[in-house]
Amino acid sequence: MILKSIPILFIFCLFVFTDALAQTTRDSDTKQEVPSNIQTVKKKKRTNKNSYKYKMDNAVKEYEELQKTNAKKKSKMQKDMQKPQYSDPTYFGHKKKPKKRPLKKRKMCKECGIVH
Repeated sequence: MILKSIPILFIFCLFVFTDALAQTTRDSDTKQEVPSNIQTVKKKKRTNKNSYKYKMDNAVKEYEELQKTNAKKKSKMQKDMQKPQYSDPTYFGHKKKPKKRPLKKRKMCKECGIVH
């Protein structure tokens, strides 16, 4: 009878001791620290000049530069339009205001097509 109970006792002891060695929830809460002397290797990203993303980035940059230059041109044009040769109707499109000549000396203007 004792010989028959030895294997059962052995199996029982095996289960009891393995449960005692099992991982508990307290053990899983602790995090392992990574040693600081290990350096991570980063791969360099290669930019492919034929890629869609690269082309779109360049297109956006070119578009923004074009918008800036156009805005500068427009503001300069608006500033120039405030000059009297453009805003005053008596200039008739001339850079200098045309002289009012006497009726006998008046002639046809080549710039505006008006006799003055």
